[in-house]
Amino acid sequence: MFKRLKPIIIKEFRQIRRDRRVLAILTLFPVLLMLLNGYALNSDVQHIRMAVCDQEKSQESREFADAFVTSGYFDYVAMLGSTTEATTRLNDGDVRCALIIPPDFSHKLLSGESSDVQVLVDGMDANYATTIIGFVQAVSLEYSRNVILKNMARIGRESYIPIQYEARIWYNPELKSAKFLVPGMIGFVLAITAVIATSLSIVKEKERNTMEQIVVSPISPVELVVGKMIPYALISLVAAALVLTAGYFLFDVAIKGSLILLFFTTLLFIIAALSIGLYVSAVAATQMVAFQLAALMATLPTMMFSGFMFPIRSMPWWLQVFSNITPAKYYLVILRGIILKGVGLAAFWPQVVYLLIFTGVMLFLSVRQFKKSIG
Repeated sequence: MFKRLKPIIIKEFRQIRRDRRVLAILTLFPVLLMLLNGYALNSDVQHIRMAVCDQEKSQESREFADAFVTSGYFDYVAMLGSTTEATTRLNDGDVRCALIIPPDFSHKLLSGESSDVQVLVDGMDANYATTIIGFVQAVSLEYSRNVILKNMARIGRESYIPIQYEARIWYNPELKSAKFLVPGMIGFVLAITAVIATSLSIVKEKERNTMEQIVVSPISPVELVVGKMIPYALISLVAAALVLTAGYFLFDVAIKGSLILLFFTTLLFIIAALSIGLYVSAVAATQMVAFQLAALMATLPTMMFSGFMFPIRSMPWWLQVFSNITPAKYYLVILRGIILKGVGLAAFWPQVVYLLIFTGVMLFLSVRQFKKSIG
C-alpha cells in the first residue's frame, strides 16, 4: 500500500510546489489572517470617552469625577455646562458616556444622605454599554465605600467592612481578550485553509481529464483519498506551528499543556477539516464550484457555531444542536484547554472521540462520493 501511496504523495507535493497560490494559502495566509484578526478582534473595553457635567464644582465632586479617570477605564474628554450639551455630545458620537453630578452632591454626602448621580450611556452597542455600566458601578461603589469610612471616622465610630474578598483570576490573570481569541483564531484559520486547499485537489483531476488514468491504475479510491490528504496534512501542521509561534511572540499566548497532546489533537482536527475539503472536491465539477462550497462549509459554521466569536450556550437550543456538526467547536475546547489551562486528555476526551467519529464519517462519505464520480 505504501508503494502505491508514495507516487500520489510525491505528485501532490509537486502540484502544490507548482501552484504557489495553494502553498501561500496553506502557509502564509494563516499567519497573516491571525495577525490581522488578532489585533482587530479585541474585546477589551478601555479608553472609554467620558464627558463630565459638574453642576456643583466642589472638591468632593471633582474627586468623584477623578475616580473614573484614575480607574484606568475612562478618558476625560470635556467638561460640560449642561445636560443638553451632554445629550448633544452623545448624539454626535464624541463621547460614549456622560457623568451628571447634581448641585447638592457634597451636601448630601457630608450629611450622611444618598446623592443621585446620573450617567448617560451610548447604548447602540449593547455589550459595550453593559461593560461601561459595570465599570461605572464598580467606581461608584468604591467611592461610596471610602465616603462611608470617612464619615464613620469623623463621628468617632469604629468602621469595618463586613466582607473582604480577594479575587484570583486563573488562566488569564491580565484579562486579555487576545489570550482567548488567539486559540480560537488558530482553529478558525486551520479550518478555512485546510478545507479550501483540499477542495481543489480531486476536482483538478476532473478538469484536466486525468481522472481516467487514475481509474485504470491499481490505486483504490481509499488510497487516492489518503494519498491526497497526507501532503496537505503535513503542510497544515507546519502552518499550525507558525501560527502558534506568532501567537507566542506577538500576543504572549504560551502553551501551558503538553506539546505532544497538542500535536496529535491538531493533526486529528486537520484530518477532519481535510476530509470536508475532499468531500467537496469529490462532489463539485469545477474548481470555482469547489471553492465556493468549501468557503461556505468552512467559514460560516466555524465563525458562527464553534464558540470562536459567539458563546454557544446563549444560542437557542435548536442552534446548539446544529452546532454539533462543526468540528471546530470541539477542537476549540481542546485547544483552549491545552494552551490556557494546561489540562490533559481526561478533561476533553469526549471532544477527541467526536473528532474521531466525524473524521471517520467524512472520509467514508468522501470515498463513497469519489466512487460515484468515477463510476
